[in-house]
Amino acid sequence: MADVAKLAEELLGLTILEAKELNDILEEKGIKPAAAAVAVAGPAAGGDAGGAAEEKDEFDVILVAAGDKKINVIKEVRAITGLGLKEAKELVEAGGKAVKEGAAKAEAEELKGKLEAAGATVELK
Repeated sequence: MADVAKLAEELLGLTILEAKELNDILEEKGIKPAAAAVAVAGPAAGGDAGGAAEEKDEFDVILVAAGDKKINVIKEVRAITGLGLKEAKELVEAGGKAVKEGAAKAEAEELKGKLEAAGATVELK
């Protein structure tokens, strides 16, 4: 049986890249490792606070204005959100509301394209 204390010391000594590699290997084997393992390895790597800014990977799709084709925009909002007609209409008329929060970049761009094609003004935050 492995010495648990020795294993813990080795894990704490991992760089962020090595911790990510370990995470990938465990996921391949069907194990979902806790995010804490990567978080613990983070400070041990010597924190690069002044490094390059991380690219944003989650976006909120904000409906700024419905435009001239409000009915088409309401239909699209219903398709995206699964809201009922009344709720979708209220969201569209309110303006400045999030249609989808925390969407991946590709999904957010796709939703923005659909809403703009329907006649809405959309922004990603």
